[in-house]
Amino acid sequence: MFPELFLRSVSSFSTIAVDFLSMILRRIPVLKKYMEQTHQKTVIFSQGKTLPCIAPLLTTVEETLQVVSARVQGHFPEWLNGYLLRVGPGKFEFGKDKYNHWFDGMALLHQFKMEKGTVTYRSKFLQSDAYKANSDRDRIVISEFGTLALPDPCKNVFERFMSKFEKPAITDNTNVNFVQYKGDYYLSTETNFMNKVDIETLEKTEKVNWRKFIAVNGATAHPHYDPDGTTYNMGNSYGKHGSCYNVIRVPPEKSDLGETIHGAQVICSIVSEEGMRPSYYHSFGMTRNYIIFIEQPLKMNLWRIISSKIRGKPFSDGISWEPQYNTRFHVVDKHTGQLLPGMYVSKPFITFHQINAFEDQGCVVIDLCCQDDGRILEVYQLQNLRKTGKELDQVYNSIARFFPRRFVLPLHVNLNAPEGENLSPLPYSSASAVKQADGKIWCSYENLCPEALEEEGGIEFPQINYGQFSGKKYQFFYGCGFRHLVGDSLIKVDVVNKTLMVWREDGFYPSEPVFVPVPGANKEDDGVILSVVITPNQNERNFLLVLDAKNFEELGRAEVPVQMPYGFHGTFVTI
Repeated sequence: MFPELFLRSVSSFSTIAVDFLSMILRRIPVLKKYMEQTHQKTVIFSQGKTLPCIAPLLTTVEETLQVVSARVQGHFPEWLNGYLLRVGPGKFEFGKDKYNHWFDGMALLHQFKMEKGTVTYRSKFLQSDAYKANSDRDRIVISEFGTLALPDPCKNVFERFMSKFEKPAITDNTNVNFVQYKGDYYLSTETNFMNKVDIETLEKTEKVNWRKFIAVNGATAHPHYDPDGTTYNMGNSYGKHGSCYNVIRVPPEKSDLGETIHGAQVICSIVSEEGMRPSYYHSFGMTRNYIIFIEQPLKMNLWRIISSKIRGKPFSDGISWEPQYNTRFHVVDKHTGQLLPGMYVSKPFITFHQINAFEDQGCVVIDLCCQDDGRILEVYQLQNLRKTGKELDQVYNSIARFFPRRFVLPLHVNLNAPEGENLSPLPYSSASAVKQADGKIWCSYENLCPEALEEEGGIEFPQINYGQFSGKKYQFFYGCGFRHLVGDSLIKVDVVNKTLMVWREDGFYPSEPVFVPVPGANKEDDGVILSVVITPNQNERNFLLVLDAKNFEELGRAEVPVQMPYGFHGTFVTI
């Protein structure tokens, strides 16, 4: 459901392995206990309609290097001129070696070009160093999140054993999202590498390493942007004394045409309370004045990750859901870099994508897609996603659904504020913030969804009218419903009136919706929704869908006779 999930940890932990390898060797007796541990997960199955097989959506496809003209049904607005760019995994094996996890597949770039009502399509595999190394040797030689690269079979037994202690290669398979820095577009995961691309040709033009600019082990694939183009992101840093969560700022303009992320700065470092067991995070919130970082009990055990190669395990083996810890909110003044003193806590939950955040009456309001059980790691193993019949139903029924929730964080809490009193002044939200005896603020959420959203399988991949309403009070967001393991509907949620609209076509699976505003529009939902809709049915065609964002009615679709895998994220670029 969250393809980009956990990929930052791959690179960061590979780097840690290099830095601490000598320490590991001295601690083999300590690490032995981890090898002996096993993990059991209790799964409760429910009865229901058998889900259709989606294996064809998660298999290797061919790239489409030559531009293909799409067959348009209905119409695409004349003003809609630009590129819809998307990325996701599109190759799942090299030779006899196969990837284990959906998130491991090689990055495939997709481009839909819309111009005066016509649509064309092309795709290309990112020519990353990982892709080229695997291709040259016709086997997997670079480890990914859920797949450990095995030693060269041509080596003798001793050489293969010693290879466990060699410096691991860090993947640059940036298959999560198109992001923008200083007007240029990059493909990003959450490793320390990004790949700059030409969005017209889909050619890689440069590989950029975050660590050459600032002391972080990568950054998220979901940065935020100020109106002037200043970009904010978050990245971890690790050391022998623990780990930190770092707020990053990248200036909006170049002083030289050859610049990439030059001038990037860490403006705030937040120390992880658990030291060698920091939290995983996939995105963060931002208002006009604040960065909101959510520290959740999805833990990355650095010792397990450091030792993964020695133990013959993938990086994913070191990540675990630990609900004995509460979830915490950290608020940073993005102008001064100061961490606000308030400590906001809530019951344990997990979130991967924030919807929006804004300020109102001395509070930060942050809306998130959340669920209360973070044990979803194994679900997205490819062997699970490719199951059929009752076995596929069991996989689906083993995971919790994601729903939109609102939290309110009062910024200026009086030291003499009474315990047990709700400090939120907002009359329109039932979310509460209550001061405890220890001085912490206990936050309880407001459900933003109508009951009908439960029937849609919850919602994820949230998107808003970002250009006009990011960091501001808003009314609408859009996402995918999940009555399957991948999105099977498009949903518009009204967070004020708590109503929804749904677009669905049986047997088809839409991607993350992208909102494109009508030029000069002043209403929040005056625009269109773009989504790439694919099907496992070989007798049907995949298509680019355009919906009227106001009434969620279909305006048109552009069919292409090309097989596509289910992807992750993307963006629209006006031309």
